[in-house]
Amino acid sequence: MVPGPELLARARLLVAPELSASLVREVERITGRGAEPLGDGEPAGGPLLCVGAALPGALRATAADRLLWFHSVNAGTDPLLAAGPWPAGALLTRTVGRMGERIAQYVLGWVLAECQNVPEYAAQHARAEWRRLPSELVAGQTALVYGTGRIGGAVAGLLRSCGVRTVGVGRTARTGAPPPGFDRVIGAGEDAEVVAEAEELAGARWVVGALPSTGATEGFFGAGRFAALRGATFVNVGRGATVDLGALEGALRGGGVRRAVLDVLAEEPAAPGDPVWRLPRTVITSHSAGITADEDVAVDFAACWEAVREGRRPGLAVDVGRGY
Repeated sequence: MVPGPELLARARLLVAPELSASLVREVERITGRGAEPLGDGEPAGGPLLCVGAALPGALRATAADRLLWFHSVNAGTDPLLAAGPWPAGALLTRTVGRMGERIAQYVLGWVLAECQNVPEYAAQHARAEWRRLPSELVAGQTALVYGTGRIGGAVAGLLRSCGVRTVGVGRTARTGAPPPGFDRVIGAGEDAEVVAEAEELAGARWVVGALPSTGATEGFFGAGRFAALRGATFVNVGRGATVDLGALEGALRGGGVRRAVLDVLAEEPAAPGDPVWRLPRTVITSHSAGITADEDVAVDFAACWEAVREGRRPGLAVDVGRGY
């Protein structure tokens, strides 16, 4: 629900303590009011506008009816929604910024590094070994990108600019022209598309996960999908819970998955003794592919603020029922 102008005008601005001073000043400038700390205690009376990463338990429990709007400084809002029922009627928006661009460059970087044998040459260098290795061209090969939203579209667009054939996989197949960045889009949730998905998996050189974390995507990349691969590299930049790590390990050891690059895990951070560090031919990059910058938060919050002031639902509003 979009807050009305009268309530918005009276709303107290609460900001998380981890926000930088410069970002807080920018949020104050955008809203035209001073900020107060968003803490564990119950805030004083009046409608509330909050900016942060987490909704404190006290506010969720006792002041939920006063929460007009929560703007998340992160793109993924699943931790917010998993912490308890979302306050009825409260608007939830998120920050995306240039995350799609950053994540797309991350994926392309690993794709090119693999084709140029960067991991192998780094290992040879450590051994002082001189041996030429044949390189591989990316053009003409296929990448399956699971998730056709902002992130998936940015990844597909950058890969396609290098001549990679890009196939998007969404909840349902799309009719008509595919969205920008994709050569084709198929559906993962429709019986008629099962054969098409299996054929694309078998022919893929890279499989990129850019899925949100929802009840429907938990363990999405499991034994069935990994069994369909024929030596593809798996890159996950979506959510860790979408991957069955046991199934991935089996595919890595069996050769169906050539290597894996995991930016996200279901449990973060992984402890030094976690078995995930011992997965063969796998690199873990500590959830760093699309780190949000203060500029991203400020720009996206300003866009949401203008939309709300005009009575429009912001484009970065989250459907709390779907989880994204």
